[in-house]
Amino acid sequence: MIRAAIAALSLIAPPAGAAECRLALALALDVSSSVSATEDALQRRGLAAALLAPEVEAAFFASPLPVALSVYEWSGRYNQELLLDWVLISARSDLQAAAVTLARSERGTQDFPTALGYALGYGATLLARGPRCLARTIDVSGDGENNEGFTPRQAYDAFAFEGVVVNGLAIKPPGEVRDVDLEVYYSREVLHGPGAFIEVAAGYEDYEAALRRKLERELRPKAIGLLGTTE
Repeated sequence: MIRAAIAALSLIAPPAGAAECRLALALALDVSSSVSATEDALQRRGLAAALLAPEVEAAFFASPLPVALSVYEWSGRYNQELLLDWVLISARSDLQAAAVTLARSERGTQDFPTALGYALGYGATLLARGPRCLARTIDVSGDGENNEGFTPRQAYDAFAFEGVVVNGLAIKPPGEVRDVDLEVYYSREVLHGPGAFIEVAAGYEDYEAALRRKLERELRPKAIGLLGTTE
């Protein structure tokens, strides 16, 4: 099953040209069946707004080396869709164009479960064909645990995750009670690599603020100091 997934994901477009950048950042949005249309709209608008927040913009341009940005949505095993292919954020106009693209994006599907392992495998393949940056990070957000296909840990064993950091944004509606705490689940099963961390959003209404905090932290140039270490 995992080998078949690797073969399918390898069919993503051919490698982009080499680029000098300090960070390749792939953002992954949950569009599984547990996410309502209203929540999805909050997520897309929140992402666009977070990218243009003054503190996030300052973090993007805190170093002479640019950041390469890519965004995709995910849900079931074979339901990943690229919303923004790799773009170098070298100027404010690049960031504004990316935000407009994402704000105008439309959800590709809403009928499939939560295949986190496949989402991570897609992200690893996306990074592998992306620009050659000093560091590589996947920022995956979601509101539930893996319930289809191979697990995140199996994805880390099967795909090329050496030198890749995976951070998590767990979306937990206030007062929600479930058998497995989502923050604990993400911390135990999803986080990967040196310095990996989790941010928690108190529901989709809090997504923009949580993502803003997360992006600011991920984009800090001092994170480059972690290069050379492995999990």
